[in-house]
Amino acid sequence: MDQSLLIIIVVAIVLLAIAAWLFSRKQRTGHLQSRFGPEYERQVDEAGSRSKAEAELMERQKRVEELSIKPLSDDQRLEFSDRWAVVQSTFVDDPARALDYADALIGEVMTARGYPVEDFERRAGDISVDHPLVVQNYRAGHEIADRHKRGDANTEDLRQAMIHYRELFEELTTE
Repeated sequence: MDQSLLIIIVVAIVLLAIAAWLFSRKQRTGHLQSRFGPEYERQVDEAGSRSKAEAELMERQKRVEELSIKPLSDDQRLEFSDRWAVVQSTFVDDPARALDYADALIGEVMTARGYPVEDFERRAGDISVDHPLVVQNYRAGHEIADRHKRGDANTEDLRQAMIHYRELFEELTTE
C-alpha cells in the first residue's frame, strides 16, 4: 500500500473520530438542556464550564435513577393538601411560621415520594431531575427564607416565598 494513501486513511479515521465525538457531545448537551431547562444554564454559571456542569447534571440523573421515587397515594395527597391549606391560613397571622411550616411540609412530601432530604442543595439537585421548571421556585423560596432568618425579608418577600413553595408543592403532589 502506498504510504500517502495510508496517511490519508489515518487522517480520515481521526477526522471521523473527532466528528463523532463532537456530535456525541452536542447530542448530550441538547438532551441535558431539554431535560433540565433553566437549571442547565444555572448549573453552567455555577460550575464555570459546560463540561463540569454537564458532568454534575449527569451525576444527578444517575443518582435519581437509583432512587425509588414514587407518586403519592390518594390518601397521602389528600392529607398533604389539607395540611397545605392550614399552612396557607397560618400565613395571615404568622407569615414567618407559615413559611417554616411550608418548608417542613415540602420536606415531608419529598420524603414520602422517596427523595432524600439531607441538605438543601442535594434536595434541589434531585428535584431538578424530574421537576426542572419548579426547582427555580424552590431555590427562590429557600433564598427568601434564609434572608428572613437574617432579618432581611419583609412580609411581601415572605408572601412571594410562599408562592414559590406552593408551585413546588403542587408539582410534587399532583403527579
